[in-house]
Amino acid sequence: MTTLADLRKDYACGSLDETSVDADPIRQFEAWFKQALDARLPEPNTMTLATVDARGYPSARIVLIKGVDERGFVFFTNYESRKGQDLAANPHASLLFYWIELERQVRIEGTVVKTSAEESDAYFNSRPLGSRVGAWASDQSRPLASRALLEAREQSFSERFGENPPRPPHWGGYRLVPETIEFWQGRPSRLHDRILYTRQSTGAWRISRLSP
Repeated sequence: MTTLADLRKDYACGSLDETSVDADPIRQFEAWFKQALDARLPEPNTMTLATVDARGYPSARIVLIKGVDERGFVFFTNYESRKGQDLAANPHASLLFYWIELERQVRIEGTVVKTSAEESDAYFNSRPLGSRVGAWASDQSRPLASRALLEAREQSFSERFGENPPRPPHWGGYRLVPETIEFWQGRPSRLHDRILYTRQSTGAWRISRLSP
């Protein structure tokens, strides 16, 4: 019988070297993300978002990245959800992308700020109608008496707004402004490649290799 301790895999898909990565970690991320898309990985835009609340208790969940540029990494959610409350108390967070088929991880840590109302409106209006109505119907992270109550709320808001529900005031975007970005490539014998970018006070990025 196979035990948890027996489960292991040797990684051999690629390598990563500090002399060959892009000088800009955003460009390096975009290159890896494109390779994940080209490889037709299932939902390569999923990422783990880890936050810490006012008591110092951590929490993690899967969210979807919806934008990345030199300013940072963007996702959208209910501002009154648990993650929204965590970020209001402690605006520092971590993101993790794990592309197991490519034996790669990307870890991103930094400060989180809200996107502008214009950015949030633009993305909200691009969502399917059901998702826009759902943003009104769900009091995300709060106790719910029954599924039937949720569906009744959905029906009520659907009738109220029709085809053009506005963005709820409690829903919008966040941008994680990175301070560190680490690229991890699995290697044989657990001697993985880990390349860390650290933002300097000048805004420039310092590149270093970490022990596996």
